[in-house]
Amino acid sequence: MDEVFKALADPSRRRLLDVLNERNGQTLRELCAGLDMARQSVSKHLAVLEAAGLVTTTRRGREKLHHLDAAPINAIADRWMTRYDRRRAGALADLKRALESAPMNEFAYTTYINTTPEKLWQALTDPAFTRQYWGVSFETDWKKGSPMIWDESGAKTEHPDQVVLESDPYRRLSYTWHTFTAEWAAGNEIDAETLAKLQGESRTKVTFTLEPQGEMVKLTVLHDGFDDDSTTLAMCSQGWPALLSSLKTLLETGVPLP
Repeated sequence: MDEVFKALADPSRRRLLDVLNERNGQTLRELCAGLDMARQSVSKHLAVLEAAGLVTTTRRGREKLHHLDAAPINAIADRWMTRYDRRRAGALADLKRALESAPMNEFAYTTYINTTPEKLWQALTDPAFTRQYWGVSFETDWKKGSPMIWDESGAKTEHPDQVVLESDPYRRLSYTWHTFTAEWAAGNEIDAETLAKLQGESRTKVTFTLEPQGEMVKLTVLHDGFDDDSTTLAMCSQGWPALLSSLKTLLETGVPLP
């Protein structure tokens, strides 16, 4: 927690987070263009934010994209915001409110798991694992362009646009999100009004990046392509932290979260 609070204490770093909150996934060049700071200063501030876990990065070709990371904010909310009045939290509370109220079009989350890239890849793709922490299994050969069938509580979801986008074993996996069907909604107790909103939104995609870090693996999850004021994003933002915590627990203890 100390690194997070130290990172947030600097107004320039809070400004950087505000800029990323307005439009996530920016390059260093794009961030510098929107701020009255030298490139070297922006780079140093980003390094502090990344070390604190408030910013995570992904690659797009030769470009390095910067994203807000929800994990530290969730941890702070759980540990601190529920115990103290928001006015006492000062800038942190302002940041939390901004993250909750401003429109965003992606969800980014980073966690560190005491496992190997091979085991983590298996946990992301093997039905024997995904059923335990997710309640979902995937029918696919995990090759780029291959179709995916989602099986959740016996309700199978198929669609021509439900495909594997990228598959680099033990390093990177990406696929389109599932289609929202009436059968899926019934199995997850989703009401008709919410289902209609979900079905009216653009299809999204999720990308998992696996990076060895000594005896651990850094797992970055980027779920993007959401419409403005997305119902899908609101639901996924609640679901991903719990799901990834259960995945981490399963790999480290052999038992998923309840």
